[in-house]
Amino acid sequence: MPARIIEGAPSAAGLAFALVVARYHDFVTSKLEAGALAALAAAGVAPDAVTIVRVPGAYEIPIAAQHAAESGAFSAVVCLGCLIKGETPHFEYIASAVSHGLTSAAAATGVPMAFGVLTTNSVEEALARAGSGPSNKGWEAAAAAVEMAGVVAQLSAQK
Repeated sequence: MPARIIEGAPSAAGLAFALVVARYHDFVTSKLEAGALAALAAAGVAPDAVTIVRVPGAYEIPIAAQHAAESGAFSAVVCLGCLIKGETPHFEYIASAVSHGLTSAAAATGVPMAFGVLTTNSVEEALARAGSGPSNKGWEAAAAAVEMAGVVAQLSAQK
C-alpha cells in the first residue's frame, strides 16, 4: 500500500483569509498587499472572503494576526510588513519579535500564518522583493497560506 500524502492545493475557493498589513514603509507594504491579493484571486478566493487588517508597523502584526486567527473566521492569515536595516540594533529586535510572535500565534491557534515580512538591508532590496508577479513576496506568502489552509484542513479531518 503506498504512503498517504497530504498536501495543499493551489485552489482556495470557498475559504476566507485575513491579510495583516503594516502601514510602516507603506511604499513597500502596499505592493506586498497587491501581490497577496493577486495570488488569492488566482487561487479562486472571492474578494469578499478577504479581510485586510492594517496595523502601525511590523511589531504589531503578531497580536493582530493572533486575534484574527482566534476569531475563527479565517482559514489562514497572511502577514505582510517591511523592516529595513538601519544603524542601530532596532532592526534585529523587531525582526526577532515578529518572527517569534507569529510562530507562537500560529502554534497557539492552529491557524496557518504566512510570513511575508521583508527583512532587508536597503530600500532597493525591499522594492526588488515587492515587484509585480509571482516573485512578489506578498504573492509568495499568500500562496503559502493557501497551501497551508488546505494542509491543515486535511489534517484536521483526520480527527
